[in-house]
Amino acid sequence: MRVLMSGGGTGGHVNPAIAIANEIAKREPGSEIAFVGTERGIENKLVPKAGYKLYHIEIQGIRRSLSPSNVKTVILAAKAFRKCRRIVREFKPDVVIGTGGYACWPVVRAAQALGIPTVLHESNATPGFAVKTLEKKADRVYVNFEETISQLENKKNAVRVGNPMRQGFETADREKSREALGITGKYRTFILSLGGSMGAERVNEEVLAVMRDYTSKHPEVLHVHATGAIEYEIAKKQFEETGLDKCPNIELLEYIYDMPARMAAADIVINRAGAMTLSELALLGKAAVLIPSPNVTNNHQYKNAAVLRDAGAAMLFEEKDLTDGVLTAAVKELCEDREKRASMQENIKKFAVPDAGARIYEDLKTIVRR
Repeated sequence: MRVLMSGGGTGGHVNPAIAIANEIAKREPGSEIAFVGTERGIENKLVPKAGYKLYHIEIQGIRRSLSPSNVKTVILAAKAFRKCRRIVREFKPDVVIGTGGYACWPVVRAAQALGIPTVLHESNATPGFAVKTLEKKADRVYVNFEETISQLENKKNAVRVGNPMRQGFETADREKSREALGITGKYRTFILSLGGSMGAERVNEEVLAVMRDYTSKHPEVLHVHATGAIEYEIAKKQFEETGLDKCPNIELLEYIYDMPARMAAADIVINRAGAMTLSELALLGKAAVLIPSPNVTNNHQYKNAAVLRDAGAAMLFEEKDLTDGVLTAAVKELCEDREKRASMQENIKKFAVPDAGARIYEDLKTIVRR
């Protein structure tokens, strides 16, 4: 299978694309797979690291408000479209797959203009701008949330497949992970909290307050927090000033490199609400406290998290609502109310699609044959 892929700007677009590419490569080792993206997007780091060729185009996102930069966006989009037509003709793909983000628009549109089958994947509950402008002519629209289909015009070609997992999550096991981490039998509850790969100042502040006011007083609770690179030094200073570095059951990290094992081992996870994160939490069946990033397009993390909250599958707090003690009270409740935690774990599992990659691959084969 020859596949041209594009999804850029953020890890939420790029990681599902790489996961789909890996699934195709695993099932058809002779497949030719390449990506289209920008030089400044995160795809420029993640795609070559995953071992795939990356064609570069120059394009930027459109602003929702009236802005002179939108004139430049239109000019760049026209140039990118022409370049993508050349790329498509040169690569000769059997199918072109877009996973959202402004970088995927010109390549998917070029493929549609040339009569090449196109497929979209939308991870978020609310479809993004690129997906909404491309979905009418797409041969298939894969979605992560069932609620997304009602927001599409091309409903007949939409199907829920979930999110293809990043490597390691599909095989992660709670007990084996606890043994590997050396925590089996040592703690009653394991809390894993994350500020985000690049950091989140407000989340870090509130988690440090939880550590100070609750976990430091409960040696039977293990609490590991990753601050993200940007905020690590600031958080570390606060961590040491409050004496939390002296607590053997509390650990502060900059980044977690063994995420599948840590998340599998945890009982409670405090995190942002990106679509990939929520799919991982669902697959592993974790009680989650979600704090959506307020700095994302169309407030999509809140909308993702609200779907789980409304199903009794997670607790949801916006940053603006994290007044003194709110997060600590939520963590205390989940640590001490095992029935509530168990209910949340069962409810979030209902959102899991363990074979998302296989579903996508099998459907792609039918589209290519057709």
